[in-house]
Amino acid sequence: MNFELFIVKKIIRSRTGKKSGANTLVNVSVIAIALSMAVMILSVAILAGFKKEIKDKLTGFGSHIQITTLTSNNSWETGPINIEQPFLEQLRQDPEVSGIYPFATKPGMVQSGKELQGIILKGVAPGYNWDFFSRNLTAGRIPDLSNPDSLEVLISKSLANLLKIAPGMKIPTYFIQDPPRMRPFKVCGIYETGLQEYDQVFVYCNLQQIREINDWQNTQISGFEIRLHDPSKMDEVASRIREEVDKATIQSGNIMQVKTLKDLAPGFFDFLSLTDTNVWVILTLMILIAGFNMISGLLIIILDRTKMIGTLKALGTDNRSMAKIFLYQATYIIGKGLLLGNLIGIFLAMIQDHFHLISLNPESYFVDSVPIHINMAHLLLLNAGTLLLTLIMMLIPSTLLTRISPGKTIKFD
Repeated sequence: MNFELFIVKKIIRSRTGKKSGANTLVNVSVIAIALSMAVMILSVAILAGFKKEIKDKLTGFGSHIQITTLTSNNSWETGPINIEQPFLEQLRQDPEVSGIYPFATKPGMVQSGKELQGIILKGVAPGYNWDFFSRNLTAGRIPDLSNPDSLEVLISKSLANLLKIAPGMKIPTYFIQDPPRMRPFKVCGIYETGLQEYDQVFVYCNLQQIREINDWQNTQISGFEIRLHDPSKMDEVASRIREEVDKATIQSGNIMQVKTLKDLAPGFFDFLSLTDTNVWVILTLMILIAGFNMISGLLIIILDRTKMIGTLKALGTDNRSMAKIFLYQATYIIGKGLLLGNLIGIFLAMIQDHFHLISLNPESYFVDSVPIHINMAHLLLLNAGTLLLTLIMMLIPSTLLTRISPGKTIKFD
């Protein structure tokens, strides 16, 4: 049997049920590590939740990748491209692509009574994936796209409240062009995502309506939305798509551009990068707190075991073996704290995820409650990182062992 582990087991068993100042400080160290780990788990779960919620909402409005004509730039008044493109077949065969959806956009003005509001009318074709809006539907239903002449539209709750309209009501919509045009769209459903910058402007309708307003042919659209199975591969897939689109551009002469979700909404990703910094600060502080508590706890343990250290040294135990004994004991204490911290952190995260106890203002945070997303890889990295860093910090008090003289400790006793 390993000599150091044998000694540690004896120390742990001898402390079971025993009350002393050293035991109390050890328990305090365990609690400090547990609370630090719980805070770190919650911090990472909340950050991951924020990222997931915001990215899911941005994807719902614009997908992971968009292909549009280069003349569109950042304007919603887009130029047309042909719906039949040579690169589409290649994209459909890409295992990372889950869907390709043609769309068209058109800025307009909605009138209800004396209220006027600028909107972006977005037309989509039959077969469009409505899952995102179905989850966020608050009234009415999704537009029926089977009839190309249908004037049904889907609007946001914030826009409906502003214009004081409900499902079934008509909203005259004006388009500034030559000649000016108007369409009496009929509201069939109302959605709410909490992403106010998008909720207040996007109105969804049949793609054919925008073609008619723009005098486009039935084969013309603003562009394609591409959704992926794995959003983390967005840049990689976008790079492949650019190669295919560039080939089509050379052949047709119609210059197109490929944009990722990061290009379409840079402000939101800048916001998320700031939250990353805050979480790193929290993680650093929590690990330092846990580490310093363990240093003080191990120092007390060493002082409490001075007689044992002197006796073992007198029997021939070297400093390296003594350091191993106390590092093994520190590993036991840290592991106990990590286990307790994981139980507390995961329990609190699951409670928030299920009951949404802590609410937020969606106008400021884009969500109505604190979001939670627990990732097993994050949990493993947190536990392994905390264990490793705190054990490294334990090397500081273990150097005290080299200064303990067996003659003096035994004589003192």
